[in-house]
Amino acid sequence: MDATPLASLSLTHVHYNPHDPISYLCAWLALAPQALCVIYVTLIWSTREVEILLMFAGQMGCEALNFLLKRLIKEERPKQMNGKGYGMPSSHAQFLAYFSISLSLFLLIRHNPPMPPQSSPSSQPLPYSHRPLNLIQRSLLSLLTLALATSVALSRIYLNYHTPTQVSVGFITGVVCAIAWFGATEWARREGWVDVGLDSWVGRMGRWRDLVVEEDLAESGWSVWEERRKKRKEQRRVNEVGRKKRR
Repeated sequence: MDATPLASLSLTHVHYNPHDPISYLCAWLALAPQALCVIYVTLIWSTREVEILLMFAGQMGCEALNFLLKRLIKEERPKQMNGKGYGMPSSHAQFLAYFSISLSLFLLIRHNPPMPPQSSPSSQPLPYSHRPLNLIQRSLLSLLTLALATSVALSRIYLNYHTPTQVSVGFITGVVCAIAWFGATEWARREGWVDVGLDSWVGRMGRWRDLVVEEDLAESGWSVWEERRKKRKEQRRVNEVGRKKRR
């Protein structure tokens, strides 16, 4: 009886030249969408932030559009590539373009965290307080994500998974999806639909919240921890004094 031929899981299977360091780097860049999906799910589960959930919903919608476009256009991949499926538009380029533009729009337009509280009229911040990223820092972070998206897009051409046209169309589609979804969610926020969802039984049961827009995540929970730490420290001091008196 003949053995059943084995198949490859194409989701993480990447062809590259083992003798070319750039090709090896491009192979790792090809795993960026999978890594971002893990980050999405981890942040959604741990923070329950509706902003992250909305961004991920748009990301999945962008992927669904890519799936549809590939089967409508039916353009093959480059001939020197053994990859399966159609190549127009590039899903990697579209995925990363959506992510980078969505994150940039959030950082530069929607995100508005307050400055840390002041300890005195001299305008000195409280000890260990965290200063939110300023506009320049958020701009640099946005450029970094755009550089990542560009690197992933170029890697698809270098590995011969896509033609330059397929990558360009994918990138542009991702940018359009990000801008369109940002506009749609901005409208939903302005009209109060996001609040309606948060106040629904689904939102309450899932314990969804909407703090990241106006709260610095690095500061989130820190004040609670500081108060608890101070109480523990004070309790230890009281216990130590009590032990000394009993002696």
